[in-house]
Amino acid sequence: MQHWDRIEAFVQVVRQESFANAARHLGVSSSHVSRLVTRLETQLNTQLLYRTTRQLHLTDAGDVYFNHCAHLFDGFQEALNAIGDYQQRPSGVLRLTCAATFGERYIAPLVNDFLLRHPQLTVYQEYTNRWVDIVNEGFDVGVRAGSMPSSSLIGRRLCSRCEYVVGSPAYFAQHPPPRTLDDLADHNCLVGSTDHWSFDVEQQHRALRVHGNWRGNSGEALLDAVRKGVGLAQLPDYYVHEHLATGNLVSVLDDYVCTHTAVWVVYPRHRHISPKVRQFVDFLIQGFETPAG
Repeated sequence: MQHWDRIEAFVQVVRQESFANAARHLGVSSSHVSRLVTRLETQLNTQLLYRTTRQLHLTDAGDVYFNHCAHLFDGFQEALNAIGDYQQRPSGVLRLTCAATFGERYIAPLVNDFLLRHPQLTVYQEYTNRWVDIVNEGFDVGVRAGSMPSSSLIGRRLCSRCEYVVGSPAYFAQHPPPRTLDDLADHNCLVGSTDHWSFDVEQQHRALRVHGNWRGNSGEALLDAVRKGVGLAQLPDYYVHEHLATGNLVSVLDDYVCTHTAVWVVYPRHRHISPKVRQFVDFLIQGFETPAG
């Protein structure tokens, strides 16, 4: 069994040219360093140093042993430096998943900016509207919209998110706008990935099941259908805010808009968060805090 503290003491005595200097370098006493070197010589059954009151000299055996051990400890220090560098610089493969439209519009540009800063990193991105099991499918980071994620994931808020019930002027020319949630039963409610719409009623969340003759898992297709007057739809603000501003769509039931949801960046709970995840998450949050342009 090797005693690395003895070898380190010997290397530092030679490099620092005295037991006292080596002790200061190692943060121990001179007597402790002397004992370590003596024990090393006993272990090797070889004298490594000639000691005088004023000087130290390597024996021939000590010279050979020092040259080998010095390389050993230099390599050890390089390994420490390498792992320290690894802990600071994002590297390896970062696997990200996000809903398609939100991801393509807002997340992908930030991913590209992050990659320009860290070209040594490889990013795999999956933009999909299916529900993704981040842990079991091996993703490092996910971006999710809705309420606070489950406790199995760490969630950090990216931005607010509101969902609006909208219809086209052409649709409302044929159908009176709903005034209450019960009025939705008289409308063709176009359904996306879920047939429940979310509302705030007297500061309480309410999920209301709706019905209609259109259903699909594409937000863009749903937006096109509502713009063409097929029916009403509930869509997030980032789909509809431009169309509301231009009058191409009209928002109804604004008193019941669900405001308790947000967009979250989430990642699995680990004791140690890798640099690629930690720095990417911080970069995303900063990107949403900083106005574009």
